[in-house]
Amino acid sequence: MKRILVPIDFSRTSEYATKMAARIAKKSGAEIYLLHMIELPTGIVDMGAGANFSIPESMLYLRKLKERMLEYKEKFFDDPKKVHHSILFLHPYEGIVKYTKKINPDIIVMGSRGLSEFEGIVIGSNTEKVVRTSETPVVVVKKDETKFRIKNIVFASDFAKENEKDVLRKVQNFAASFGSRIHLLKVNTPTKFESTYEARQSIQEFIEDIELDKYSVNVYNDVSIEKGILHFAQEIDADLISLCTHGRSGIAHLFTSSVTKNLTKNALKPMLTIKV
Repeated sequence: MKRILVPIDFSRTSEYATKMAARIAKKSGAEIYLLHMIELPTGIVDMGAGANFSIPESMLYLRKLKERMLEYKEKFFDDPKKVHHSILFLHPYEGIVKYTKKINPDIIVMGSRGLSEFEGIVIGSNTEKVVRTSETPVVVVKKDETKFRIKNIVFASDFAKENEKDVLRKVQNFAASFGSRIHLLKVNTPTKFESTYEARQSIQEFIEDIELDKYSVNVYNDVSIEKGILHFAQEIDADLISLCTHGRSGIAHLFTSSVTKNLTKNALKPMLTIKV
């Protein structure tokens, strides 16, 4: 892992994401790239383009914003000089997409309020768009993780779709950086039930050509998929929940939209989302 992108808006939730990114960087040796976006009238471009501002208030605002960014780095990083930062005058989602193409990060870490529907996280629907469309894995953080560790990762799937194998390989690469154990999870529900034997067999067949270092195979029965994931994660004290995303339907295309909203609203653990 070489680069971590952290979009920030100076809110408490983006502070949580910044702390998480700092801890990941400390363990992995990755560089941090902070990104702040501002929507301004047409004609104003990003600060790196050397634009001239004719309005004194604009100049003052930019100077104050630069100062705030430097203070932010001082607050959250041991060596702020090694932390990169950029301010773009773009729509937040567009800014994240543009900057991601520029620096090619290994992961994007974003904050979430955690108590509202998915469309409300950090910068409104922009984070949902990033999670849904990003080719880069996205970590969504919902609370301040004071004791950072990534020992146990839950990978929830129906283990039926071939293209999800590439997602699991990416999760394995992430887990290898921290020596984590991946807990493969298939949730049985009353409306979609199969025997434990059949479920375990489907998981074993799914992973037979994937090299996993440390893992466990788990079948969990619950009234719904989202409750099964949440309850299982609580039982094993998981540090991270990993799900597949789909470009058209958002998080975990094996889930309904209501499941997606319930998961993102109720799961306090960080979530690693990877696009299929």
